Amino acid sequence: QVQLVESGGGLVQAGGSLRLSCAASGRTFSRNAMGWFRQAPGKEREFVAAISWSGGNTYYAESVTGRFTISRDNAKNTMYLQMNSLKPEDTAVYYCAAGPSATILGLTTGAYDYWGQGTQVTVSS
Repeated sequence: QVQLVESGGGLVQAGGSLRLSCAASGRTFSRNAMGWFRQAPGKEREFVAAISWSGGNTYYAESVTGRFTISRDNAKNTMYLQMNSLKPEDTAVYYCAAGPSATILGLTTGAYDYWGQGTQVTVSS
């Protein structure tokens, strides 16, 4: 079992920045590839970014490439999502997730076994 808790969400103006954190506990954190997803009202949960267990491999959705950066600190059992140049369309509940593999970067919700409760990000225009 892996327990995940997101934090760092909030209200920010367009063009601003936020850094989300995902604190993990339970089974060894460093054995899991991790991901960030988001869900806007009335829409399906969508992939944002993923990172391998070592942090050496990352992948981003096209909509956030060049603006968001995923990273992790295995010593602190924490994953991060640095979000810059935020846009109103980035408004959503952001979820972190842990997958069963150390290296496979899943792009769909079905690729992940464990989920956090989510943190709200609201970008005003």
